[in-house]
Amino acid sequence: MKANLKILILALLISVMGIVTIYSSTYMKDGDFWQSLYQRQILWVILGLGAYAIFSRINYRRIWDWTYVIYALVLLLLFLVVVSGIVRLGAQRWLKIGWFNLQPSEIAKLAVLIYMAKYCSKKTADDVELKAHRYGIFRGLVIPFIFVAIPAGLIADQPDLGSGALVFLIFFIMLYLGNVRFKYLALVIGILVVMMPAAWHFLHDYQRQRVEVFLNPNIDPLGAGYTIIQSKIAIGSGGLLGKGWLSGTQSQLFFLPESHTDFIFATFTEQWGFVGGALLLFLYYLLIKQGINIAERTGDHYGRLLSLGISLMLGIQVCINISMNMGLAPVVGIPLPLMSYGGSSVIITYICLGMMANVNKTRAVF
Repeated sequence: MKANLKILILALLISVMGIVTIYSSTYMKDGDFWQSLYQRQILWVILGLGAYAIFSRINYRRIWDWTYVIYALVLLLLFLVVVSGIVRLGAQRWLKIGWFNLQPSEIAKLAVLIYMAKYCSKKTADDVELKAHRYGIFRGLVIPFIFVAIPAGLIADQPDLGSGALVFLIFFIMLYLGNVRFKYLALVIGILVVMMPAAWHFLHDYQRQRVEVFLNPNIDPLGAGYTIIQSKIAIGSGGLLGKGWLSGTQSQLFFLPESHTDFIFATFTEQWGFVGGALLLFLYYLLIKQGINIAERTGDHYGRLLSLGISLMLGIQVCINISMNMGLAPVVGIPLPLMSYGGSSVIITYICLGMMANVNKTRAVF
């Protein structure tokens, strides 16, 4: 089976699992809003498939020329969020565009990845090897850090510390993949480790609570620790084979908040058990492996960095979200790709997969 068809089938399987799980976690709730969530998710998936079809046909090398336009557009959207964004649950992260709530931080992740892929794939005069490993600390670290810090800072100020940190993580991964001197990365990591105690004082109160709850969920079982406790109960009660579709207690009886978004993995495993959770992880593995295989086959440094970056970005989000659901990481609001409810995340993920598919189809260097 061709790689691009495998990518599409795997993405659709995960998306269908997400739609079924969203329905199961909301069908008993009163109100048209809750009853229509799974229908909206179907719409996002259809729009995502359209985006996949478009970007799988657009030569990925053309995105190289539009890198700074995309970057400027993302900054504009993030500034608009500050000025006129929608506030939900104390966070200002969305823009109202007609009937669609756009979350620019999702676009920012892709924009930073595209920028770093371009920056790190510039070649030497003989067009054989990358320049990045020859960069000094200013060009190898300071310049790209400034470009990435601006959108990451705007995202963290929404406040969305999880997505802001993910943007920086993408930055470091792309530097590493681009062969920037490792001593520069080690220097920054060392500085960040030293600054961590001081950074504690700059966190919002709810962010401090999330870290404290991560270390000890029982410190506030009916407050900040409630969601993670319910999530672990849901996952554990699923057992080996699960309670069955529409038969969960924590999600169906509304004990688990955000059961259709950040904690959809707990909802899914409560109903389908360890076997269902393992199957879902295997599908993610196959999807990410396709991207890595595509990167290995292409002879273009830019295409390789794009494909590897997209694969690792998806993998990191999966790991963070599932760890968060299991109480192995603080709750940071990172969605589970293609599963969690949300149009911005679903469509951007399909765009990423479309770009990856085009790298596989094109391969040649132009």
